Amino acid sequence: MSVALHSRAPAFRETPTGRALGRFLGNRPAVAGFVVLAVLVGTILLGPTLLGLSPNAIDLLALNKPPSAKHWLGTDGVGRDVFARLLEGGRISLSVAIGAVSISLVIGFLMGALAAFGGKLVDAVIMRIVDLAMTLPPIVLLLVLASITGPGIGPTILVIALLSWPILARLARARLLELRERDFVLAARNMGAGTWHLVLRHGLPNTLDVLVVYATLQIANAVLLEAGLSFLGLGVPPPDASWGNMLNGARSVLVLEQFPWQWLTPGAALVVTVMATNFVGDGLRDAFDPRSDIG
Repeated sequence: MSVALHSRAPAFRETPTGRALGRFLGNRPAVAGFVVLAVLVGTILLGPTLLGLSPNAIDLLALNKPPSAKHWLGTDGVGRDVFARLLEGGRISLSVAIGAVSISLVIGFLMGALAAFGGKLVDAVIMRIVDLAMTLPPIVLLLVLASITGPGIGPTILVIALLSWPILARLARARLLELRERDFVLAARNMGAGTWHLVLRHGLPNTLDVLVVYATLQIANAVLLEAGLSFLGLGVPPPDASWGNMLNGARSVLVLEQFPWQWLTPGAALVVTVMATNFVGDGLRDAFDPRSDIG
């Protein structure tokens, strides 16, 4: 039994997946970021159930109270528990980010794949659309789209997704332009394979590393975009909690000076989440890069 286990380990490490996993596990900031994200997501998902906290429960006898045994992170101006709202805000913020990135992944990959496999005319049209989307000022476009769709979780997901796909389209196109000249793709095309077969059967598996790294890094950006929109009142509307509208509710000078727990906690949660996600994204990018192998 021990001989069999020892014989499998080197074989696994010799596979591309095994080498990528080894590079990732050897990246201490990436592993630390993964651990922090796992703890954060677990707390966000399980905390309200285990602790019995309600993010919108009002305690009129505990307005603007500092952290205590009853309210671990204090209360806000209407007596709501800050810790409960922090967990609810994290769930909504991460849900918005994951939803927006998922949509942008689909749009970006399909546009890049069609540009690579659709012929010169299709490629020219799609890339001019991508160029136009990338030349527009992102902040201005974000605010215009948000003002058109209005506040809400669904519109916020849509706005962030529409702003995020062009970069992925370029990355996917670059990878697939190189892929379409390989022998196995040319053979499949000569045997009558259509564009969608080539995209899904050959293009998608060979761009998974690009998609995973992009998604990880883009989630951090989407969290910041959602927080910015909610802070401006164009994202997740109250009474739903998000880290952005928690910061919005604590922007007065009185709160900034006398009740710092109301803005320090969502601000710290944003910083920790974005940094941890970026560490994981950087680690995945290095792990999927064959040039990271030593020797």
